[in-house]
Amino acid sequence: MSEQHFIRSNGDRVDYFDSGSDSGSDLLIYHHGTPGAGPMHSDVLEPARANDLRIVELVRPGYGRSTRQPNRTVADVVALADELADHLGFERYVSMGWSGGGPHVLANVALSPARCIAGMSLAGVGMFGEPDLNFLEGMGQDNHDEFGAALEGESVIRAYLEPIAEELSHISGAEIVDVMGSLLPDEDRDALTGEYGDNTAEVFRWAVHTGVDGWLDDDIAFTNPWGFALSDIKNFVSIWQGATDLMVPFAHGQWLASKIPHADVNLLEGHGHLSIGEPALSAGFARLKQQLAK
Repeated sequence: MSEQHFIRSNGDRVDYFDSGSDSGSDLLIYHHGTPGAGPMHSDVLEPARANDLRIVELVRPGYGRSTRQPNRTVADVVALADELADHLGFERYVSMGWSGGGPHVLANVALSPARCIAGMSLAGVGMFGEPDLNFLEGMGQDNHDEFGAALEGESVIRAYLEPIAEELSHISGAEIVDVMGSLLPDEDRDALTGEYGDNTAEVFRWAVHTGVDGWLDDDIAFTNPWGFALSDIKNFVSIWQGATDLMVPFAHGQWLASKIPHADVNLLEGHGHLSIGEPALSAGFARLKQQLAK
């Protein structure tokens, strides 16, 4: 895996992490979590390679050295994904988004169906302000505080995130469970041990090493209209959600499933926001690969 970048026609820089041209014959664009930008590890790399998929993580504007786009919407990521595919020489691709990446993969499938022919939302959030989804219900207190700050605007959410980012900038794997506190059910606490805990800490350190612009722009984008309707989605979409998730509660997966009637729905008991990765990624990537073969 290598850290790369390309320059858009408007001069903006876009960072990405690439598993390499020898890792698969088809392209999988990964939309990272919030603030989960950072190097990919074996949990996503191995199932991608097993399914002959070259996985490339698109680093959203404001994270790393990707040029910030203030006031961006969720839908704005689609042009970046298509341009990344162009840069890598792929006409078609599939996409996966974890957590805060979930809305971005849905945008990708909805708004670029000729290019992004299938997508997978893994523990992805639903839309804010919908009458039939209580967005915050079931989330840990840290998320209540964070989204409450986002609703107050950029200056308030920045003041809220910067002390957290300072703590994350030097976090270790051994410290990560305590720092994430209210957001971890037992399943996720058990998962965040050993190598997986160390890898997650590395991702967080990288995500905030240039500041919180990407993180806060994500949060604000989630509380505003996404820029597309879920009814726009016609291509294959796989929805995965864990029943004990305290970051993105089970109700979000149920709500997404109800709004995308043709979706491949996988609502799993006994899994949280992080532990769901192990059962979901291998099966989900295999289904994405099947769509490419059609």
